[in-house]
Amino acid sequence: MRRKRLFWIPASLLVLLPSLALAQGWSIPKPGPGLMPNPVMGKALFANHCAGCHGGDLKGSEKGPPLLHKIYEPSHHADAAFQLAVANGVRAHHWKFGDMAPVKGVTPDDVAHITAYVRAEQRKVGIQ
Repeated sequence: MRRKRLFWIPASLLVLLPSLALAQGWSIPKPGPGLMPNPVMGKALFANHCAGCHGGDLKGSEKGPPLLHKIYEPSHHADAAFQLAVANGVRAHHWKFGDMAPVKGVTPDDVAHITAYVRAEQRKVGIQ
């Protein structure tokens, strides 16, 4: 019984995130049709746009949180959360680093590649 309840918590979050975005008047940015996210491209994009705060090794820095952390597993922060964070910024809610500003000049396609890289690195350390 407890396992079933635990399943519904992340499942409901996956539904809730897009609903909250729509309630805020945000649309979830989408990569181009047919795009195949590429972790190799994502690594370079991450280094240019994200590593300054999230660390070159994805383990965070004094400016931003680690992305190799259970909090960012796909069942808690879906890929759409990365798109929304880059496009709109994020109010601090898990960490005490302050709010994340929108990242200008990073396209939804770029974010898809970055997310593919982050997810590949997460899998390497057992974050599913």
